[in-house]
Amino acid sequence: MAPPLLTIADAGVNLGDRWLLRGADLSLHAGDRLALVGPNGAGKSTLMKLLAGQGEMDEGTLWMSPGAEIAYLPQAPQIPPGMSLRALVTAGMEDAKIGHKADAMLMRMGLDPMRMSDGLSGGETRRVSLARALYTQPDILLLDEPTNHMDLPTIEWMEEMLRQHRGALLVVSHDRAFLRNLGTGIIWLHDSKLRRRDGHFDEFEAWSDNILADEAVVLHKMDRRIASETKWSREGISARRKRNQGRLRELAGMRAERARAGGLTQRAMRMETGPADGGGQLVLEAIDLCASVPITQHNANKDGASTASEQRRQLLQHFNLLVRRTDRIGIVGPNGVGKSTLVRLLLDITKPDSGRVRQGFGLIPAYFDQRREALDRDQSPWTILSEGGSDMIEVAGQSKHVTSYLRDFMFDDVKMTQRVSTLSGGEQSRLLLAKLFAQTHNFLVLDEPTNDLDIETLELLQEVIADYDGTVLIVSHDRDFLDRTVTGILAFEGDAKIVAHAGGYSDYLARKKAAEARQTEKSDSKKPKKSASEKPKTNRPARLSFRDKHRLDTLPDEIAALDAEIAAIETKLAVPDLFQDNPDLFNRLVETLATQKDSKDHKEMEWLEAAEKAEALEQGDNSD
Repeated sequence: MAPPLLTIADAGVNLGDRWLLRGADLSLHAGDRLALVGPNGAGKSTLMKLLAGQGEMDEGTLWMSPGAEIAYLPQAPQIPPGMSLRALVTAGMEDAKIGHKADAMLMRMGLDPMRMSDGLSGGETRRVSLARALYTQPDILLLDEPTNHMDLPTIEWMEEMLRQHRGALLVVSHDRAFLRNLGTGIIWLHDSKLRRRDGHFDEFEAWSDNILADEAVVLHKMDRRIASETKWSREGISARRKRNQGRLRELAGMRAERARAGGLTQRAMRMETGPADGGGQLVLEAIDLCASVPITQHNANKDGASTASEQRRQLLQHFNLLVRRTDRIGIVGPNGVGKSTLVRLLLDITKPDSGRVRQGFGLIPAYFDQRREALDRDQSPWTILSEGGSDMIEVAGQSKHVTSYLRDFMFDDVKMTQRVSTLSGGEQSRLLLAKLFAQTHNFLVLDEPTNDLDIETLELLQEVIADYDGTVLIVSHDRDFLDRTVTGILAFEGDAKIVAHAGGYSDYLARKKAAEARQTEKSDSKKPKKSASEKPKTNRPARLSFRDKHRLDTLPDEIAALDAEIAAIETKLAVPDLFQDNPDLFNRLVETLATQKDSKDHKEMEWLEAAEKAEALEQGDNSD
């Protein structure tokens, strides 16, 4: 085996009251694409800084291969003002052709190469820094949460770029789909130690659960007091994963029921409503919404000075939507397309150019702000939740001790009393979620809630959403998270067009690809036929084949029969408490439902192909 590009050995970082890292060993080789995972606050970002040579160890050694180049993308990158984005990306490079490559990369990320670096948002700053890191093609690439603030097309493009990287890659990310598509191994930071496992990311949960189970056995053999302090976290993670597997099956049933009820309704409707806690079904109704936003173009002239011009861009055109109680809706689309604006319109924070939003009676919204502005950084999690008073708080109508509630959100006793400013970004997001779910509301709006969260907290958030008795609206670029939480998708597809789909993100993507394939087939079938001189008529069949005619005659009845079977299964799945009373039956029904839907889709495609052949023959006969 070739020598490593970078090695850290017996590394230790002491925080005074505890060791953040102790005895940590890690080697990175060319071709490694490793995912660094671990709880928020475990030290992942600290380790990345050490590897990048930007931190100090209390003990241990760091070695890097002579001549090896390293690029590091931190969680909160800083870039200098007064430079064009192209200059930032290409700084220090001498190749004359580099400008074209940099321009293409920046434009792929939705950035103007000639725009000046002054006034960039946090997301734009991350994209520029990522472009710089990818552009340099270093031997060692360290990425800390690279998918934060990235839209789905950019994430998919980045995945392809990173698959082509020939050096070593170490990435910290909460995005399970991203890690699943990229990773060749896992580095698990747990209890100040590093554990490595080569293989697919999907194997991580089973592997880590086995380690936690073994550690729990050891703890039970130790002092009982020590065991009681740590047992809750280990057992909680494993139990939560098992519950979430069951909830994924429940979610499949909810999606089936939602599809049976008509999916997301995008036409204006009238409904009588009552109080939200009294059974009212209407949450809100968007009626013929139109909205546009001013955009400012920043450009650098020949003298290097920055100029600006203002225009308006249409975000929504005659948009209608009906949101009903218990809906779980995901909003997806490229950065800057208008997702946050749509949320503000629905919450009546921003006024549309035309149209209106009608809210159901008794609507109480709660908003998760990804910037975490609702947290006082000088207070502790304890004082924020208790508001400086009692040790008890009221959650969902029940009194609960602050300690117990914070443990539900995976805070240990030390973190409960630390200042918010000392907590990691993921821990702050976890605290904001705890604060949010302790409040009274029936409409939960989450704007990029997964940024900076670890895998365990994502599983916790999935569980909380599954138990939530109200309506949920989620803006997210996390494909796996959407698949695990939502029953419908609102997708921005360009030109102020928003399309509604029942199901999760994977369902939406599959339908979109199928629709594009059908459109391509239709376009091909409508292409002008060659003249008789170019293609003799004898080359064209005079009539349909027996197989195609048989498909046209029999498939409609078969599709209708499948529709009836699907409806019957969905009716059974809609029975309350079916999963709790008979989980085996529920699982069989869900599997059968999926099979029948696949069969229906296949038969519909067969019928469409035969119908297009018949149409082509009819057009040919008419032209004769």
